[in-house]
Order: sequence, then C-alpha cells, then structure tokens
Amino acid sequence: MARSYKVFKVGDYYVAYSTKNHQPMTLNTLIPSLFRKEILAISAYKVADAEGLIKLDAMENPYGWPEDLKTRWLEALRDCPLNRYPDPEAQHLVKTIRTHDQIPDRYAVLLGNGSDEIIQLLLMALPPTAGVLAPAPGFVMYRQISDCLGLKYYGIPLLADSFELDLSAMLAAIEQYRPAVIFIAYPNNPTGNLFNTAAVHHIIKTTKGLVVIDEAYAPFANAGFIGNLGDYDNLLVMRTVSKLGLAGLRLGYIAGNPAIIEQLNKIRLPYNINSLTQLSADFALTHKALFYRQTQAICASRTLVFNQLNAMDGITAYPSSANFILFRTRRGQADDIYASIKRQGVLIKNLSPQGGLLSDCLRVTIGTDNENSAFITALGNSLADL
Repeated sequence: MARSYKVFKVGDYYVAYSTKNHQPMTLNTLIPSLFRKEILAISAYKVADAEGLIKLDAMENPYGWPEDLKTRWLEALRDCPLNRYPDPEAQHLVKTIRTHDQIPDRYAVLLGNGSDEIIQLLLMALPPTAGVLAPAPGFVMYRQISDCLGLKYYGIPLLADSFELDLSAMLAAIEQYRPAVIFIAYPNNPTGNLFNTAAVHHIIKTTKGLVVIDEAYAPFANAGFIGNLGDYDNLLVMRTVSKLGLAGLRLGYIAGNPAIIEQLNKIRLPYNINSLTQLSADFALTHKALFYRQTQAICASRTLVFNQLNAMDGITAYPSSANFILFRTRRGQADDIYASIKRQGVLIKNLSPQGGLLSDCLRVTIGTDNENSAFITALGNSLADL
C-alpha cells in the first residue's frame, strides 16, 4: 500500500506533507502511518525511580567489592584499547565463562548485552507466524519482546496453590499451538520457585521447538540444566552475570547446539559486547570465591526474611530459590502497603496490578542486613496503619 505523504527537507528539518491535500501531516496521522501496529499497542518498560530510596525492587546483589579488588580491577582496565573495536567474539571472556559454568567445548556460547538482547535475537530469528510459549506469571521480557515483534505469545497459568508448572496445561498448549520456542525460567521470576525437574524434562522431550531454560538466578539455587545440554538437541540454557553482582555490565549468555547458536550469531550485531564489559566480566569471574561468599550471605538472609514475613499477620511469603521473595497481602491491601513502604524510604516491587495469580502480591529483593531490617520495619508499620 503506497504512503499518502511525502517527506521534504526544509533547512535542517524534514517535513511530511500529505499527497492528498498538500497539508503538513500531524503527529496523530504520521505516527500510525510509520510504526507497526504491534509497537503502537504496547507500552515501554518502566523502571521505577529509586533516588533516595533503599532499592529492593530489581533483584540486584547489594554487595560491592573490597577496595583491594577494585584497585586490581582498575589496573586491569588501564591499558584497555578504547580506540579499537572490541573482540567481536569475546573469545577470552567466553573461555572464562566456560570454565566458570563448566560448559563443555562441544557446545557453542553466544554473548548478549544482557539476557534481554539474547531473547530479542532468538525471537527476531523466528518467522512472523511463530508462537512463543511460557508459564505465567513469568519474566516480562518474554511477552514484551514477542508482542513487539508481532509474534503469537501464549502464557500458560501456573498452579494457583503452589506456582508449580501445570504440566497437563503446558502439554495441551504445546499440542495446540506448536510453539517455536518455550521459555522456562528456573528459578521462576517473579515467583522464585524451582519447577519440578521431571515436568521440565517432559516438556523438552514433547515439544518440536526450542526450549530455553533461563537460569538468571542459578547462583542462588544450586540447580540447573547445563549438564543436560547433551541430552536434547532442542535445549538451550541462558544465564546472566547480573544477579551474581554485575548488573551494571549488562552481560548475558546462552549455550547450546552449535548449529542453533550459529543462526542467532547471524543476526547478532557486531561488537555487541564492549571492551570494558569484556575485561571487567573476565576479571570478576576469575574471583569466584568472592561471589560465592556473597550469594551464600544472600541465601542466609533470604531464610531470615522469609521467616519474618510469615510471622506477620496478614502476610503469606512463598519459598524462594532466588534472591527475592514473593509475598501476598490480604485482599485489596497490596497497593496501600507498597505506597506506605515507599514513603518510609524503601522501594520494592508491586506486582498486584498485573492481576491473575499475582493479585495482592508484592516482591522484595534480599538486601544487606540493614536494608532487610529497614524493609521489615516499614512493612510492620504499614500493616499497623491499615
């Protein structure tokens, strides 16, 4: 269909004119004529402003590095050739990741600017009629990117009482929709639980498409599927360094059959991992002991916060294998509790507006001891004021 306008350059500006009535087009007519309907229909991902607040909304590692390690890191960056493009394959970093996660050489590893870019690459490679399937609730980017690309997205509800996979519903959806890709977060975000392993294996065996196990929170779970890559041609495992304590680097990676990873590499933009990220991540991952101590401290605090939450009248906390806890308030109280906690200087995540299984639910990231105490105090005050 031919466009009903032309664009002319006037000085340093471009102006669109309608070819029907020769009048300048307004934004109300120009934007719908330029952008796909899928883009017009969705909203941008919103990140809450955390300035001046204790930030417990984004599942970040709250711990920094000791000063001596920072000094050695800065020394490692000293001679970084910023005037040159980075290694397009990040070969040294890939080798370090293989060692860190014990990924055998027979599997290919592709790096992305965070896991989000890898999800985007994978979905961009699919035909426009492809279906994408995931448990619901799940990581929001599976749906966000699918919708952006105009793909058919199917969210299959978890079991309401346990947030466990509804295996029969998943298998029925696989049979009905024949998805090209199934995403399974393990542990799941935002519920924090590890799905039944046998159910996940059943799904991988049943589907004719790819299954991506998203192990963003693996450092806190001591569980994963990298050891199963050799069992299934259609299995991919995705991880990130963000939750480990390197969220600012924006580095994710996916491992699997080289023939599949090759297709993703075709559309990966060159030099997508910058030199500073490559050097910093490589340096950090060779100090595995530091991150192990930090993740163990977070897991210990997770147990303490979980017990404190469940001791509060009107609060139900759900077991978590991640670095956050999902908890439910009494009906209709989540919004007020969230707002009250924020007024007291603590930012958590309000999931209740998403509805469904997340109605009346809030999510808190595990922070330092002082941050956790501030949250528990703020929550207690909020409950007392209701």
